[in-house]
Amino acid sequence: MEDQLVQVLANTQLAAEGPRIQAELDLKRAQTNPVFPLSLANIGRHASISVEIRQAALSTLRRFIESHWSGENDDGPVIPIADAVKDQIRPLVLDLALNSEGDRKIMTAASFVVGKIANVDWPEQWPGLLPTLLNTIPTGGDTQLHGALRVLSDLVEESLSDDQFFSMARDIVKVVYDTAVNQSRKPVLRALAVSVFRGCFDLMDTVKDEHPSEVSAFAEEALKGWFPFCHEILKLPLPQSEPQSNTQPESWNGLIALKFQVVKCLLKVRSVFPNLLLPHTPHFFQAIWQELSSLELPYEQMYLENEAQARLEDADGLPYTLDFLVLEELDFLNQCLKASPVRKELEAQLSARAGAHETPWLLDISRIASSYGRIILEEQQLWDIDVSLYLAEEQSVSANYTPRTACGDLVIKLGEWLGQKALEGLYAYTKSVFTENTSWRRQEATLYLLNMLLRDYLECGKPVSPELSRAYLELVSHAINQSQESLLRARGYLVAGILSQCNGITANLMDRTIDAITAEESELVQAACIKATEAFISSDASGVEGNTQLQTKIVGAISQWMSTKDMTDLEEADDLLVTLAETLRAAIQIDKSVSISNDVPALDLLFLIAKHGSNNWQVTMLICETFEDIVQNMPDASAYQALCQKVLPSLTGAFNVADVTSDNPLVIFAAELMASLTQYGSEPLPPGFVAATLPKLTRLLMESNEGEILRPGAESVKYLLAHDHEQMFNYHDENNRSGLEVCLHIIDRLLGTAIEDNAASEVGGLAAELVEKAGHERLGPFLPQLLQAVANRLATAETATFIQSLILVFARLSLVGAHDVVEFLSTIQISGQTGLQVVLSKWLENSVNFAGYDEIRQNVIALSKLYSLNDPRVAQTMVRGDLVIPTSDRIMTRSRAKQSMPQSKLYSIQSILNAPSDPDQYTIIPAPLKILKVLIEELLSASGLTSASTAAAAAAAEFADEDYDEDGWEDDPDAVDLNLGSTKADLMRYLDASNMRHRDDETQQYLSEFFVAAARDNVAGFGEWYNNLTDEEKGKLSEMASAQQP
Repeated sequence: MEDQLVQVLANTQLAAEGPRIQAELDLKRAQTNPVFPLSLANIGRHASISVEIRQAALSTLRRFIESHWSGENDDGPVIPIADAVKDQIRPLVLDLALNSEGDRKIMTAASFVVGKIANVDWPEQWPGLLPTLLNTIPTGGDTQLHGALRVLSDLVEESLSDDQFFSMARDIVKVVYDTAVNQSRKPVLRALAVSVFRGCFDLMDTVKDEHPSEVSAFAEEALKGWFPFCHEILKLPLPQSEPQSNTQPESWNGLIALKFQVVKCLLKVRSVFPNLLLPHTPHFFQAIWQELSSLELPYEQMYLENEAQARLEDADGLPYTLDFLVLEELDFLNQCLKASPVRKELEAQLSARAGAHETPWLLDISRIASSYGRIILEEQQLWDIDVSLYLAEEQSVSANYTPRTACGDLVIKLGEWLGQKALEGLYAYTKSVFTENTSWRRQEATLYLLNMLLRDYLECGKPVSPELSRAYLELVSHAINQSQESLLRARGYLVAGILSQCNGITANLMDRTIDAITAEESELVQAACIKATEAFISSDASGVEGNTQLQTKIVGAISQWMSTKDMTDLEEADDLLVTLAETLRAAIQIDKSVSISNDVPALDLLFLIAKHGSNNWQVTMLICETFEDIVQNMPDASAYQALCQKVLPSLTGAFNVADVTSDNPLVIFAAELMASLTQYGSEPLPPGFVAATLPKLTRLLMESNEGEILRPGAESVKYLLAHDHEQMFNYHDENNRSGLEVCLHIIDRLLGTAIEDNAASEVGGLAAELVEKAGHERLGPFLPQLLQAVANRLATAETATFIQSLILVFARLSLVGAHDVVEFLSTIQISGQTGLQVVLSKWLENSVNFAGYDEIRQNVIALSKLYSLNDPRVAQTMVRGDLVIPTSDRIMTRSRAKQSMPQSKLYSIQSILNAPSDPDQYTIIPAPLKILKVLIEELLSASGLTSASTAAAAAAAEFADEDYDEDGWEDDPDAVDLNLGSTKADLMRYLDASNMRHRDDETQQYLSEFFVAAARDNVAGFGEWYNNLTDEEKGKLSEMASAQQP
């Protein structure tokens, strides 16, 4: 079989599609042969076969093992593997991983196979694996050592359980330590050993929660040897060798890989055992500082003067190029600035000087940051080709984290710590750079660092002294006058803009910046000026707000710039389109009446950007927000009509695409704008508005299945009814159907089961508006049919927003006719139950999850009216009450908790879908009692007490989150650590801003009066229902009653 498999594997690598697909099918069929996995292992061993085929065999074996070795397969039937075959494969692949005649590709592929087997078999079926590795590492040759370390690395990362690691930790740590300190071993092998040691910390991090003292003691003992080793490696100089034009010296690769792993290891210790690293931070800080200083020149020669290859890793995934090392060391330097011993020493030196500008270390760190913050040759050439990449860095949205961005982070950290002194120190160094007339790259880098620091100051609300701004103005003016250096000029304009935002000192450069949008030859400088103009406008400088002359000049400059471009070429230039949209939005804010002007094409330009940037969510979001703001602030009906005349042709034109059934981004964008236009429409709407919009909206709503189209489309029709129902009902389409009939057809489709809940979530609002505006007189026999359809769909609805939407149809009807609602629901049947049972159950189970002030208030009033009816049919309707808390004294373990509710964090999507129904149990109570419980909960929400408790929790978390933790490290705001108080506070704010209820005086007042009257007059037998409330609910009512007393 092996010969056949070799040919099949070779055919899977053919370029011709037909033979390749056939070979893949043949390979799949061969899997059922009992000797298939063993044959693949044997092919991997044959040195006479090409490396590519051997690699393919081992990769195929790895995938086969993943699916079938354990006897369980979530993706399909399991192909059994005989134990005898497994017993033969284990030693074969282990030998291959340890002894592959120096072929790293084969060793790596084999180590992956070993790891997959070990995940299942170790230690029970493969007890000898780890002892074999631990014996091979100290005694084997370089080839064996490399293979053993690879397998051990996979074992530590993938296979070791917490308990297994705890029992084997000393042996593993000792063997990798001995390898790391062994100077006779190749540096790259020592680096691999350090990498394995670093991987151990992930397991220690898990185990330490259950055994904190034992694990910390073990880590402390182990690190006693590792810390001196790490310090020694960091102090080692790179071999003397001149960098070549496009490659770094090969003699550097191993040592750089080793240094990199050492720094990564220290950073890992910092995250897991910060208190153990803390006393050593001054020594490491000094070593890193010295190394970064010594590497400035080679870094410049390799990456600034030449295009040496960067971001390279070896076959084991170990980075070995200088840029990787510099980046990691800059990050570590940043971390050290948060350590109390380092800070105390630096603060002492700062205090001993007359000012920040005379403090050597502050000037030196500015020098280091500007050295590695310089633009490398590769980036310069990329930015010349694609300006959008340059803007991506400016907006901090680039995924490319480089030494330049790390230097920006370093300076920001200094600013957070030292405040104004960081700015003073940076200025002192920047001034010397410009005075000494150093290279344009260093000058640009110092201004880039200032840019980053000022942006952080603005975000944090920190002031910048006018004196410093004026001092920098001289340097900025110098930069923008360097006619030969486009990147320096661009930086000068950007700094001028952000300085203007700080205190307006540089506002006199605004006109020059606007002129440069069209006058500059460099496209990069033009783009920088567009971005800087947005900063100038938002700076609140005097003379900007309401200055229509300035507004006209800005819009004209952007219009002229865009007229010289082929906009189709910019469709993929996301960040450039975002910059254009942001600047136009800022320009429109100067005087919103420009949006209806025919002389200043601000809105036309926005729509043009949207047309070519509709695939970019940020562009569409910006323009939608801008347009909504414009519509919302139209001063009168005539202005709104003028806006409609200007924009409707463009919006309705976007709906004329041939296929609206797909998620065409331009159609989605136009639908969002139409929803904003109708939401804030005048009352009545302009003549002919319905005739111009409803046919297009009807087509969308009757043909599309996309929620992003259906939701805003249904909203738009709802707003047409809300603002001018007479024009709606007087409208007739091409088939002579009235506007009322058109709405009924739309609602009927959206209530159909073919439309998903999320997509139809606005249909309830539309139906409620139609019922309210049309009334029984116009709807006639269609009204019960419509309500029946809503009730039927509510029975199967699952998503919260859709349920709320449908319930509000009955809630709004109950405001004026609660008895009629009960009468109607009692007469219909839904799946063998009365409509009253179905609707009330869904209504009362979901009320506490309602969102929106108006919606909550309408729901509260509707429920109170249903209760006050004292209708026996409502009283006889039984619904879900309170959650039954188990009385068992058994500890609720994680596994038992999981039985109650699937946890998305712990389960795959498929397992959640297949999870058993929630075993939580509830009491069954009469609907009037449940209504009272819901209204009590709503009273608490309306009073703001829940928001207050949330705010108190956030404040307590904030208070606990002081400058330094108990371990002596300043908190890291960049780390997403759920144990940090700051993170908890941020999450609290997020929840409070999105889902949490806020104080609502009007609803609170209504509910307070309702309960007082119910208790006083015993409305609907309130006294009897009151006795069935919980003590907590009675307590809430008592508190409310006490608060009502004068």
